[in-house]
Amino acid sequence: MKTFQELGICDEILKAITELGYENPMPVQEQVIPHLLNEETDLVALAQTGTGKTAAFGLPVIQRIDLSLCKPQALILSPTRELCLQIASDLTDYSQYVSGLRILPVYGGSSIESQIKTLKKGVHIIVATPGRLVDLIERRTVQLDHVSTVIMDEADEMLNMGFLDSINAILSKVPQERKMLLFSATMPKEIEQIARTYMHEPKEVVVGSRNEGAENVRHVYYMVHAKDKYPALKRIADYYPSIYGIIFCRTRRETQEIADQLIADGYNADSLHGELSQTQRDAVMQKFRLRNLQLLVATDVAARGLDVTDLTHVINYGLPDDTESYTHRSGRTGRAGKTGTSIAIVHSREKGKMRAIEKIIGKKFERGMVPTGEQICEKQLFNLADRIEKVKVNEEEIAKYLPNISRKLGWLTEQDLIKRIVSLEFNRLIDYYRDTPDLDIPDENTRKPKEGNFAKEGRNGRKKDIRTAEAGFERIYINLGKAHGFFPPNLIEMVNSLVPGRVNIGRIDLLSSYSLFDVEKSSAPKVVGALKGNEFYGHRIYAELATDKDYSAPKGKRKGKEEGGRRTNEKRYGNSRRDHSESRSRRDRSSSKTKRSSYSSKKRKG
Repeated sequence: MKTFQELGICDEILKAITELGYENPMPVQEQVIPHLLNEETDLVALAQTGTGKTAAFGLPVIQRIDLSLCKPQALILSPTRELCLQIASDLTDYSQYVSGLRILPVYGGSSIESQIKTLKKGVHIIVATPGRLVDLIERRTVQLDHVSTVIMDEADEMLNMGFLDSINAILSKVPQERKMLLFSATMPKEIEQIARTYMHEPKEVVVGSRNEGAENVRHVYYMVHAKDKYPALKRIADYYPSIYGIIFCRTRRETQEIADQLIADGYNADSLHGELSQTQRDAVMQKFRLRNLQLLVATDVAARGLDVTDLTHVINYGLPDDTESYTHRSGRTGRAGKTGTSIAIVHSREKGKMRAIEKIIGKKFERGMVPTGEQICEKQLFNLADRIEKVKVNEEEIAKYLPNISRKLGWLTEQDLIKRIVSLEFNRLIDYYRDTPDLDIPDENTRKPKEGNFAKEGRNGRKKDIRTAEAGFERIYINLGKAHGFFPPNLIEMVNSLVPGRVNIGRIDLLSSYSLFDVEKSSAPKVVGALKGNEFYGHRIYAELATDKDYSAPKGKRKGKEEGGRRTNEKRYGNSRRDHSESRSRRDRSSSKTKRSSYSSKKRKG
């Protein structure tokens, strides 16, 4: 194994990284650093999050800067402001002994006037999010004429977030003879396309295999009913007393609700999503990095660029729609040679997603059984015993209190004392989990029903009518299906946007021209009322409590009246990966008021 010195790193940078604890180069650094220092060809580097990518490109970029020319010479693009700030901070640490080097992070959510002022004074390296950099270019306040190196970090995420137009605009202002470096955790077709468009015969460096999951990460799934997801989450958190992890949710609303529930239930948790101000986000991330929080509940967009070491778990509160997003989620644990666990809490209809993810990461998911109350209590008790055993005793400070404590407790036997300590800590937990039910459901293959065939196989081979709700739930019909570009994520977000309060959605049966789904009985009337009369991209919504009528029959033959709408050529929300990612990006940049307007602004008077 080579040293950083043997790779060609200069003494000033060597001194800084040695003080930071860097000993030997990681594989991606060993391959990338010599190339960037000694060659002028473009480079595509495929490496998982946490493999040392920032140092791989950051150290040679710093070393190649001409300090006598105080103009932007290197441009580093990142998808999020969090990652932008993290990269800028790391580069500052690496260059602390390089006198006169100026690094500027450029990102939205902070004063653009302050950034313009700093640019006018002169900088050598710009670390930027695409949107804010385009704003500066349009104001003609940033000059990129002297940029010789362009780096795109987490390029796949930038494309997923809809930054392609911004990237085009930026690269058009950079000299053609630039050196370009593209870093990505995965290699989808979109990345191959951008490499062909903007790079000249790039060399490819692969650390591990393409799109594979981190070697040190276990992938475990728990299969439960939709209504049992939150109880299962609590049990998992209780079963791992030393857990330090991120819980990924689909929407900002779900993220906040899950975080609020966890806090109310006594867990050390907080939320991170797009509706928080930058000050709030910074405060949450600081608490999490300092381990003042055990659990961070976050959306994918908010958590991108959050560089936190030593995570023990990543928990997917449902699998992402974009299977490649799973790679980024799971890659946040199991870093730097340490082990980690990626958990997915799923229901039976997500098995297809699991199989797709397995193909991408090259690993199989392990089936986990949701811990029982007895197992949790046992685990927590042993954890308490371990903490008692390892606690540091301040002999001097405690000595003056011991005589009185001994007189008070001296009559207790050793066994009595242990019992009381345990009971003091665990009476509530034991009471809570007493006689709790099993949350696991059978892991069995299910067939998609054909349109007009209302029966499907249930447990023990018994037929189950898709119009029949689960116990405690009410079945709702909605006149939207696959043919309208309507999928479960669209339904979930629509309900979250239009229905006040929390609504637990159960089983979803998605057919071609319509869908049937379960909600808790108490919520069913308000869900139907909230959905009726709105529009879904040109199609007027009709909803009702499901009956035994044949919904697959032509409209004229159905009992009851349904308000339909002809399909239009409008862009259909969620109908493709590109549509989903672009809409996701817009949702995280817009207010909740704007989010609701996609539906509620189209409400017609009855």
